[in-house]
Amino acid sequence: MNLPALVRLPLAGAIRLPGHRIRAQPQNDNTSLFLITATFILHWMDFHQPSISQSISWRGVFASILLSLITHAAVAQQQMTSNTATGVKTWSLSHAGVHFSLTQILSEQGDAFYVNRGFSLDQIAPFTSSCVFMTVLRNDAATGTVHFVRSNWQVRVDGQPHRFKTVAEWLEFFRARQIAKSALIAFQWAQFPPEQEYEPGGDWNQGMLSVGLGAGQSFDITANWDIDSKPDSATLTGVECAQ
Repeated sequence: MNLPALVRLPLAGAIRLPGHRIRAQPQNDNTSLFLITATFILHWMDFHQPSISQSISWRGVFASILLSLITHAAVAQQQMTSNTATGVKTWSLSHAGVHFSLTQILSEQGDAFYVNRGFSLDQIAPFTSSCVFMTVLRNDAATGTVHFVRSNWQVRVDGQPHRFKTVAEWLEFFRARQIAKSALIAFQWAQFPPEQEYEPGGDWNQGMLSVGLGAGQSFDITANWDIDSKPDSATLTGVECAQ
């Protein structure tokens, strides 16, 4: 079931800012050429030298080459974009038809958003200072329905696992401080959902995700999902909390 538009676009116009420039990781433009060449060699051997092509050692070598190249070609290319006006950074990649991205939310941006929804600055500060990102997951062209459970995602800092709060834990934290119910509802709707499904063709969500780290810290995050019950994942590396 898809969430209502209000839930799916909690910060429309608040965080998306113009003027991004893209800095992509280097890509190997020769991958397709290598794949074509290796495939041609295998076909040539089958046609011209059947005795060679039937050799286990030769076919094993070329099969290994093809597998290596195909695997390399399938590796997602991570990008980092930086907003020229604000310095806000976004890390993104596309893998197997699924887009995954994290965009820094400056503490003052988060403060303004939640103060307008019933929080005081003191009440919301523990959240907005906890390394918050606008998170997007989108099923552009996967082979089936993408399903995820956010509690299955992992964050690692310097190679070590780092646990971050769930939406339920943040709500419990705020309830203990007697935050108004209307503010809690607004908070819950603005979060990246704990679980969701996306159909192919651009079905998506965006929402806030608190990583629970200090300003300027870096981490890796792995988003785990399944496509028609087949497990898959993507990892963003070197993501930085806003300063």
